[in-house]
Amino acid sequence: MKEPKFKPAHIIKNIEKILLGIIAFLTVVAVLQEIYSIYINGKVQLADLLLLFIYTEVLGMIGIFYVSNKIPITLPLFIAMTAIARLIILQGKGMDPIILLYEAGAIFIIALACLAIRFKPLNTYIYQSEDEDTSNKLKNNN
Repeated sequence: MKEPKFKPAHIIKNIEKILLGIIAFLTVVAVLQEIYSIYINGKVQLADLLLLFIYTEVLGMIGIFYVSNKIPITLPLFIAMTAIARLIILQGKGMDPIILLYEAGAIFIIALACLAIRFKPLNTYIYQSEDEDTSNKLKNNN
């Protein structure tokens, strides 16, 4: 039996890789703009460093995807925690204390989610593996 030449999964994978390449390029542009902004201002603030850290995490996430074709769910969660921390810093000392508690609570909930994902049994990820070698390794570890 012949396999069909038109494979939607391959088209979607290629579109995904192209879009991630565009995101990577634009992230590098944003990094350069932020570095230029720091240079123009003549000082580095914690919010600037956190923004650069977010950019680094985005690039790392894209790099991991190109190597493994998977994005670990914890990376976007780390980015979210860093973004909320940056938001807290940008809001300054004049904000309502209850908002600070809500934002800190959001960081705590995301951290708990990361912890829960970290200690999830390995055999729950078998269905996600694309090759049999990875599936066999996961099965043998249990």
